[in-house]
Amino acid sequence: MEENKFKLPTEMVELPSKGLLYPEGNPLREGKIEMKYMTAKEEDILTNQNYIKQGLVVDKLLQSLIVTKINYNDLLIGDKNAIMLAARVLSYGASYEFEYDGIKQEVDLSSIEPKPLHPEVLNSTSNVFSFVLPYSNNTLTFKLLTHGDEVKIEGESKGLKKLNKETTSDVTVRLSHMLLSVNGSSENKDIRDFVNNYFLAKDARAFRQYYSELSPDVDMKVTLRTSEGGEEDVDLPIGINFFWPDAWV
Repeated sequence: MEENKFKLPTEMVELPSKGLLYPEGNPLREGKIEMKYMTAKEEDILTNQNYIKQGLVVDKLLQSLIVTKINYNDLLIGDKNAIMLAARVLSYGASYEFEYDGIKQEVDLSSIEPKPLHPEVLNSTSNVFSFVLPYSNNTLTFKLLTHGDEVKIEGESKGLKKLNKETTSDVTVRLSHMLLSVNGSSENKDIRDFVNNYFLAKDARAFRQYYSELSPDVDMKVTLRTSEGGEEDVDLPIGINFFWPDAWV
């Protein structure tokens, strides 16, 4: 068989972050990546029961579709969301049908746009930000989480759950991985002590709101019809038919 006899179409996908928060030399710094269209190989990934049970199926799919040579763990969560959306549109088209509140809905995925970049992101040269807590006046430095961070958070949370099945540590573990320093101290023990014992709930709420505003992402809010005849703004429901349109009945 001749080399390169069969060609796969690809597309360039713009990242919501525009690459601004990745270090120099990282391919993601370009602010876009190349993706190929889904093939039968990727449909095999979608039906792999081991991936499904482990919750890895979407990540395995995206890793297979990304052509640009990147470290998948480096991806900011918002950029990963944009890649997932692009994968669905490139593979099965922009029309997404699903059921919500007992009503068949249809959303044009091509109408979903990136959030406007926060001024702090536009002026940043790295993934490091600061925030003064409004009630306790403690000063935090923090980063926006990547896929690799999410994997570590999930693993740590599961490990703590095994040690004590009666408690959950999801919130404090996540905050500990976000924070880089508290009042100038970057010692891990100081950060965890602050998160576990001194982080006021109303300060944590203000911090999470600022974090959400800061994070580059796609705006997944959509307006759906309700059974009462009205409309409701909700986060786009991602069901089985997102990557399997034929699953819609």
